[in-house]
Amino acid sequence: MTDSCVIKPPVFYPGSLAVLISTENADGTTNLAPMSSVWTIGETVMLGLQTAGQSYRNLTDRPDFVLNYPSEDLWPQVERLAPLTGADPVPPHKAEQFRTERDKFTAAGLTPRPADLVTAMRVAECPLQVECRARTVRPAGELGLGVVEAQLLRVHAHPDIVEDDLRHIRVDAWRPLFYVFRHYIQRGPELGRNFRAANTVGAGVTGRQ
Repeated sequence: MTDSCVIKPPVFYPGSLAVLISTENADGTTNLAPMSSVWTIGETVMLGLQTAGQSYRNLTDRPDFVLNYPSEDLWPQVERLAPLTGADPVPPHKAEQFRTERDKFTAAGLTPRPADLVTAMRVAECPLQVECRARTVRPAGELGLGVVEAQLLRVHAHPDIVEDDLRHIRVDAWRPLFYVFRHYIQRGPELGRNFRAANTVGAGVTGRQ
């Protein structure tokens, strides 16, 4: 099909990875929140967050955070976090649908683990956990939105998705959770690979990225 029509979607999440961001609260505890506006280039990480949210507030004062990438089977835990906020009181625009929760790990049924280089906790169940430190935290052009530029510091991964060289991810074993127009989606079969992807390993069933 080549025809198209003009639409005006209420939200525009065409498809990206679901992520749990952990940040440090003022009292030293860890806030945990789902998000999907994350991308990386090299060792630079960019985030898009609501300025009224606890994650953004924490990052303006305490730059350490962890990006925890859940696998597809963790979608119920991600959704348990969705109506929760670490902010107290609840921001007015969230008051009808959200409630304050300070212990989000327990609320979601997830396990905190200390990070190596940052103060925020990692999520043990997430196969990829990325320690980061914010360089700049600023409001974006659109009211109520903020942009964070950060440095990637360290990557933790579950051993079952890592190649023996401890550098490459076993793409066939990594089952990330996707967030598409407020729906949780799992990955399908591999279609192909970029010309710069590393060669397959062993019998050709393990792909590298």
